[in-house]
Amino acid sequence: MKLASFKTSKDDKTRLGVVIENLILDLSDEIDGMLTLIQTIPDVPAYCEGLVKNAATKGATLRKLSDVKLEAPIAKAGKIICLAGNYREHITESGFVVPEAQDVITQQLFIKPSSALSGNDDEILIRPNNVKVGWETELAVVISKRGRNIPAASAFEHVFGYMILNDVSERGLNSTIQNRRKREMDGFLDWLAGKWFDTFAPCGPWIVTADEIESPQALEIKLTINGELRQQGNTSDMIFNIAEQIAYASSIMTLEPGDIISTGTPAGAGLGGARDSLQHGDELICEIQKIGTLRNRVRYID
Repeated sequence: MKLASFKTSKDDKTRLGVVIENLILDLSDEIDGMLTLIQTIPDVPAYCEGLVKNAATKGATLRKLSDVKLEAPIAKAGKIICLAGNYREHITESGFVVPEAQDVITQQLFIKPSSALSGNDDEILIRPNNVKVGWETELAVVISKRGRNIPAASAFEHVFGYMILNDVSERGLNSTIQNRRKREMDGFLDWLAGKWFDTFAPCGPWIVTADEIESPQALEIKLTINGELRQQGNTSDMIFNIAEQIAYASSIMTLEPGDIISTGTPAGAGLGGARDSLQHGDELICEIQKIGTLRNRVRYID
């Protein structure tokens, strides 16, 4: 089941819908938004399947997908938990040493604010204090139910579904500041704050419910910029798999319905060099097998 948040040209209300090929069935009369659906319906695929079957007899509203604007599937996620350095080739291209099999390592987590979220066809906004902006295509997991200290063996009981998330990153924040002494943590904190800009977490285009994805650890990931292939990898190459990520994150913080875990990016991420920094007008297309395609353009603003 593909579940989307969308708006029509008639009003500014965010609606909930089921995507059926090139159509979308409006569920707004039945339930108030994606987060309510996740929090209140025990078996979402069965519930939505029933609504789809009854759509004709109930006179439900079907729209062409091309006639609506897809929004971020969950606009106000409580937490967007991201994993740094979860693909070996990405660690290498970032200038770090890849851990050996015998090395004892822990996951490196950071959080992005919900204000960074945006949807399919939304613009990635580049501001005057953005100087080296890169991209990172990632498989994102949407949490279905509350959990703390979740064992890896039962982690998928807490997965609602999957979507694409582009972890857009400013990698030169404060690099132009003059006459300031560098402090010990400047490099790390500037890297972290560079993840937080508005529109720097485009996601979607919808959520594919967990029952539709037999193996989330065997999905091809691609990204093109202006038609040029820049990233290509597979979720099978993760250092820490999804179950391990859920277990570790929940050992630190309580996971809540609608929380998002973005699972890391393969090689080819934009590292913010002179040639790689995103430019005004660039079109980014992120694709993940069995999930869909996320499309965004870059716009410079004053």
